[in-house]
Amino acid sequence: MSGLGTTSDASYDPMRQFAELAGDMRDPYPMFAGIRADSPVLEVHFDPRPGSRMRLSSLFTVTSHELARQVLTDNVRFSSAGYEEMFGLVMGRTILQMDPPEHQRHRALVAGAFRARVLDQWGDTIIGATVGELIDAFSWDGRADLIPQLTFPFPVRVMARVLGLPEADWPRFLRLSTELIGIMRNWDRAVAAGQELRGYFAEIIADRRRNTRDDLVSQLIEAEVDGHRLSDDEIYPFLLLLLPAGAETTYRSSSNLLFGLLSQPEQLDAVRADRGLVPQAIEEALRWETPSLTVARTATQDVELGGVRIPAGGFVTVSLGAANRDPERYLLPDAFDIFRADGQHVSFGDGAHKCLGMHLARLEMRILLNAVLDRLPGLRLDPGAEDPHIHGLLFRSPPNLPVLFDPAV
Repeated sequence: MSGLGTTSDASYDPMRQFAELAGDMRDPYPMFAGIRADSPVLEVHFDPRPGSRMRLSSLFTVTSHELARQVLTDNVRFSSAGYEEMFGLVMGRTILQMDPPEHQRHRALVAGAFRARVLDQWGDTIIGATVGELIDAFSWDGRADLIPQLTFPFPVRVMARVLGLPEADWPRFLRLSTELIGIMRNWDRAVAAGQELRGYFAEIIADRRRNTRDDLVSQLIEAEVDGHRLSDDEIYPFLLLLLPAGAETTYRSSSNLLFGLLSQPEQLDAVRADRGLVPQAIEEALRWETPSLTVARTATQDVELGGVRIPAGGFVTVSLGAANRDPERYLLPDAFDIFRADGQHVSFGDGAHKCLGMHLARLEMRILLNAVLDRLPGLRLDPGAEDPHIHGLLFRSPPNLPVLFDPAV
């Protein structure tokens, strides 16, 4: 196979790309609280910029937990088909924009690749090995920035290994992945990245059809439900969707988890002493700082939601971040508290489109956190660092996370 080649732009900074995608806002939650108090469903009018591909003149933003779950679980009145216009030309037809029953058929074909048995196989050999390699590079130093040195490269390397990509292709794979995810900022670059990745995956798929391996691409090729198998044209979109759905959200959720614990040293100490607390720390981090704040739906008929009339064809955005901090649902919702009893959240969505990769995301977060606690004793925020914080309006994570720890000897 020819591979992806090497990057031609030495100045390319993938972390800057992710930072630009996030949106420029430090704390959107007071704004969300004000919107929710005024109306849990807010109609927003706007004028598309000249030359913009966005043809909408208004949208409806849902901020309450109860109404968010109503929208997410009602596939009849609220369709996911609107994602076709946003992502279809770049990724092809993915399960993201499919509604039942088409969605269930395709989801069933790819779901086998995320069974617990398969994930267990990836745990030590891929996820654990990747975390170990990244920590090896700085564990001797006593200080690190956990974002560029650990949480940012971690999920893309895992995804590349899960897909069975040669290590020589990883730098270019990272670049094309971030260009693809940046569709809202640079449409033409995203389209070009999608085409290049599609050509690359065509070679990978052809190779796996000839020589099956123990990787995700081979599993997708071999998947069969009721006599139907995935064609190449059905596999490409799923592989492209894995990049924003898997790499971006895992990077941000892992970063938010570490930031939350480091910002609350007593909770970090509790988790360090009792690893049985790791799962609830993960769930609280996902609730407290949702990595991707918004999902979209389109009303299929005239609907009244929260006392607001939404016309058929109306574009609805569900603010997962606002729903996860609804005081009607959570006690002291703005606090990071791994001991809270009401920690269920909608960060993975709900209903038919609930995130297919949520078990993999949790596994990655668990392995990463345990490795950090095992290998970086005395881990703490660097008191000399300049104002570490979580940032973003569309996506949320800390731009940097400078820490100190006892170096390995």
